[in-house]
Amino acid sequence: MHRALRLYQSLSRFPLGRQIFSRLICFQAPYFASISPRVETLEVGRAVISMPRKRRVQNHIGTIHAIALCNLAEMVAGTLIEVSLPPNLRWIPKGMTVRYTKKSAFPRVTATGTLPALVGEGPQDVVIPVVIRGPDGTVVLEADITMYVTPRK
Repeated sequence: MHRALRLYQSLSRFPLGRQIFSRLICFQAPYFASISPRVETLEVGRAVISMPRKRRVQNHIGTIHAIALCNLAEMVAGTLIEVSLPPNLRWIPKGMTVRYTKKSAFPRVTATGTLPALVGEGPQDVVIPVVIRGPDGTVVLEADITMYVTPRK
């Protein structure tokens, strides 16, 4: 089991554990701190991360900026693949296709990502679907994030 997943499982038992874990991820990848993410669920094959609508992520019409939503989608995909891959494989983001389906004026949005099965252990593109929803289930963004997976040297 990946050390980040073990840490998440240990910390999430405590009242502020998920917030602490989320801050640790932001320490590792500082750009994610700009969206104030909170890891809600993290397991092999699935990740759920939420973010609040704060002034710093809003656009000129008061909704969550599209690029802040993309940042959340990328965080979900990256965290998910990091804890899900076997230790003999590594990954790097290769591309992202995004569909903005509705303006996001919600106070909080939640992104869910699922990892499809790998085909062998050779180099491959892995497309991770991520869906971001408002609290009522309204889909505000759909993303397909392509990760290039290769064996570690």
